[in-house]
Amino acid sequence: MTVAIVGGGPAGLSAALFTAKNGLDTLVFDTDTTWLHSAYLLNYLGIEGIDGDEFLEVARRQANTYGADRHQREEVTDIEPADEGFIVKTDRDEYDVKYVVLATGQSRDLAGSLGCEFNENGTVRVDENNETTIENVYAAGWIARKDKIQVAISVGMGSSAGLDILSKERGRSFRDFDTAENAE
Repeated sequence: MTVAIVGGGPAGLSAALFTAKNGLDTLVFDTDTTWLHSAYLLNYLGIEGIDGDEFLEVARRQANTYGADRHQREEVTDIEPADEGFIVKTDRDEYDVKYVVLATGQSRDLAGSLGCEFNENGTVRVDENNETTIENVYAAGWIARKDKIQVAISVGMGSSAGLDILSKERGRSFRDFDTAENAE
């Protein structure tokens, strides 16, 4: 099954890490316009301080290591429902996918064109797994949370979406839990 992740910031890369690491074909479309380019992280648990660009470099490398297929500077222009999922249209090509994760920062245009419902505050309505009101479409990060957003929150939302997709594909609750013995 193929997962398309629209956005290459912390939410998108976190979802990509979980889905790719656990065997799902994962496409990440990244226009590289994340606000992280101007950030310095002092509030990310376990890291005493890291430049936003360096954080992105590490996160991208980690997603690549597990097989995420990153499409850097390829913009998603439309997403349409299809028989077995969705057709993701970009400025370069079209892709058939089963799942979509919208991690588009403050841009909610794709969610609106797909027919996702919105909350009163303008954010995309999601459930506890970050699934929108459209089956198999998830929203993670700023798109689903108004103003009170941090990298740690975005990463958690992306992870939640990734784990829910994996749970659906496996037909059971899925945990991604590594130990030192099984780490590569």
